[in-house]
Parts: sequence; structure tokens; C-alpha cells
Amino acid sequence: MQIRDYLIETFKFNNRSNLMVLEKIKVLPDTTEAVRFFSHLINSQNKWLARIVHYPNDPNMDWWEPLYPLERLEKEWNKSLAKWISFLEKKTEEELFEDVKFIGFDGGHWAAPLKDIALQLNYHSIHHRAQIQTIIRSQGLTPDFVDYIGMKYRKL
Repeated sequence: MQIRDYLIETFKFNNRSNLMVLEKIKVLPDTTEAVRFFSHLINSQNKWLARIVHYPNDPNMDWWEPLYPLERLEKEWNKSLAKWISFLEKKTEEELFEDVKFIGFDGGHWAAPLKDIALQLNYHSIHHRAQIQTIIRSQGLTPDFVDYIGMKYRKL
């Protein structure tokens, strides 16, 4: 499997899992923290794409704001995801291994391979999804099974 296919597959895995988690968020007694984390995932995808597409113009976007209303999370997530998948589909394997430049947390100029930024977003999604799953459990609901293997295994 080529890296582009792997990255797109991983974004799609996170999409499936995040949408399952979002359904649980909708029925939580207190959605505050879960909505905050889910909004952060959207903002992170949007900010990273803006960072690399608009370099060296710093898009001055926040990691945590805006905080999306619960009813807009799915729409905003889908838009963010579609932009990343479209962006990756247009890249060659070679381009995915090339450094892209961006303005970092300190205002300095930084570079990283494009594939590593895409991987970071996917791993970051897994990290915060786990936090949301903990919130779901702490509020008395049973989280859904959202592990990667759940997309891959099949009963014989």
C-alpha cells in the first residue's frame, strides 16, 4: 500500500469512529467537554491545512476556537475531512514525503514532511477520541467499539 492510500484510509477510519462517538455525544447529559474536544479536532485539521497551503502567511487560527454548537459538529467535521482527503488525493507519493513549511507555535518558520502532518492529525484524533470516550463512560453511557481492528476483522 502506498502512503497516500494509507493516509486516506486512516482519515476514513477516524471519520467512521469520530461519527460514532459524535452520536454518543448527542445524548450525553453534559456535552460541554466532549463538544470542546470534537471542535478542537475540526480546528486542528483546518489550521494545519491553512498553515501549509497559505505559508508564509500565518492564517492566525486558533486550535480551540471556534467552539461549534453540537448541531454543527458533524457538518464542520465533514467539511474539514473532505478538504484533507481532496488535498491528499491530489498529491503524488513523492510530494507526501517532501517537507512543507509552516509558521509554528512560536511564530518561527518550521518544516515537516507532509505525510507526518497528516499522520499527526490522525493520531491526534485517536488521542482526543479516547478522551471523549472517557467522558462518555464517566457520564454513565457505554462507549461504542471504535478501534481500528473493528473496521478490519470479519467473522468466518
